[in-house]
Amino acid sequence: MSFVKITEQPSLYDNLEQKSVHEILEEINTEDQKVALAVKKAIPQIEKLVTQIVPRMRQGGRIFYMGAGTSGRLGVLDASEIPPTFGMPPTLVIGLIAGGDTALRNPVENAEDDMNRGWEELQEHHINTKDTVIGIAASGTTPYVIGALRAAREHGILTGSISSNPDSPISHEADVPIEMIVGPEYVTGSSRMKSGTGQKMILNMITTSVMIQLGRVKGNRMVNMQLSNQKLVDRGTRMVSEELGMDYEHAKRLLLLHGSVKKAIDAYHAENPDSQK
Repeated sequence: MSFVKITEQPSLYDNLEQKSVHEILEEINTEDQKVALAVKKAIPQIEKLVTQIVPRMRQGGRIFYMGAGTSGRLGVLDASEIPPTFGMPPTLVIGLIAGGDTALRNPVENAEDDMNRGWEELQEHHINTKDTVIGIAASGTTPYVIGALRAAREHGILTGSISSNPDSPISHEADVPIEMIVGPEYVTGSSRMKSGTGQKMILNMITTSVMIQLGRVKGNRMVNMQLSNQKLVDRGTRMVSEELGMDYEHAKRLLLLHGSVKKAIDAYHAENPDSQK
């Protein structure tokens, strides 16, 4: 039986150019509501992947996202949000996109068709068996991603995949394949829509749950976030103030002195042992 791409199937809607703006928006929203349910069905596989990533990262392992086009951009986006959100170095979650950084803004011709380039890029990062490689491809057929996953797996490296087609080639190359079946896109074949939305949700789930497991969140708060603007300094100050029961200005001075909510609170408790009783 030949592999059928649901992502390339005709849209459930037609004559789009004849519709009103309101109709278009309503119909896109109707389709978007299917995404969260598709992601929910994939939770067992997402959980399986996360539970294998965490012990590897505790030993110094990293996560590599591999993708082309929209999928690659979403991997780079998620990776770039880890340092400011969780205060982790940018070397722990790395997004690689076919065609390099140029491809973030402009298509790079044939970049995704190179079966060897992905593994070459991983080798440039000195990939090892503590690391995890997650291939992202809505179609499930991107050679750049498939080649990287295949080589990584051959070298004993944990591999995961995220695709929008069941039983796709990429799933066969991954230890933990995540299949999020969202159906045909509103504009036929435009996987930047539902597939992209679902990929973003899954990437959020993976890194957020990993970071929580690694102790980068306390309660429900980003206690390790980077204080890169006034909004975040204010948020951090309020966290310190509430946690330690001190006034805003005192909390702000403590926060800025130590550089993160967690470090400020830990330092306060170290200097005031009775404060934790």
